[in-house]
Amino acid sequence: MTPAKVRALCAAHGIQPKKSLGQNFLVDANVARRIASLAELPDNARVLEIGPGLGSLTLALCEQGARVVAVELDARLAAVLVEVLDEAGVADRVQVEVADAVKADLEALLASPGGDDGPVTCVSNLPYNVAVPVVMHVLEDVPSVARIVVMVQREVGERLAAGPGDEQYGAVSVKVEYYAQASLVGRVAPSVFVPRPRVDSALVRLDRRPTPPVTVPSERDLFILVRAGFAQRRKMLRRSLAPVLGARTTDVLAAAGVAPTARAEELGLDAWAAVARCAAEAA
Repeated sequence: MTPAKVRALCAAHGIQPKKSLGQNFLVDANVARRIASLAELPDNARVLEIGPGLGSLTLALCEQGARVVAVELDARLAAVLVEVLDEAGVADRVQVEVADAVKADLEALLASPGGDDGPVTCVSNLPYNVAVPVVMHVLEDVPSVARIVVMVQREVGERLAAGPGDEQYGAVSVKVEYYAQASLVGRVAPSVFVPRPRVDSALVRLDRRPTPPVTVPSERDLFILVRAGFAQRRKMLRRSLAPVLGARTTDVLAAAGVAPTARAEELGLDAWAAVARCAAEAA
């Protein structure tokens, strides 16, 4: 998938990349192979690819012997992708699905007719505009995916892998930490895409935890607190959590061993879990 090949396919099929869908096509085979390699796929691996576009990464995954479920929102691209895969002789290894990956029942799409229910790896060049919702959907709702390796906008990648005190640390960072171990594993320049984005991309790897590292009475209530804390991140927690905890706020924080004057970005997952447990006890 060279720049010339991608431009020729777009011209032949009347495709104009849509900014609204975050369509930036990967046109560097070495980068595609690097992403596939970072996933450390076993032989005959089951792979979920979201936003395959014209198939650059899909072909690299097939080179490694993967069996791919490719979920593409744009039906026009999905039709061209089928042609690309057929021309490359790997169409039998790829199941192309036209669906919105943010809303789709991805677990159902991954169900194997042959009964193969082994772990799945999600390997994707995610559209910038839906990267966070897609990652969270996979972590929350697709338990068969044991590992995620994605290329995203650099700022988003830093947010997914951030810890307390990091500039990009936020509610999403805490939620990712609950489900997975995340790390930045590479950076990609804009020059490997058509059209060329204005920002660098980052490669992020997330390995699903067998169980969350903290115990809380309610995951939902934990994340309500986290979102409230980061919604006004410059405010002290005694103020930012008041809409949720009301008059109990200061007492709950004290019971959790958290200073009422602390700010959301100072708390790691353990501290947030302590606040959630104390809030439940004080209810």
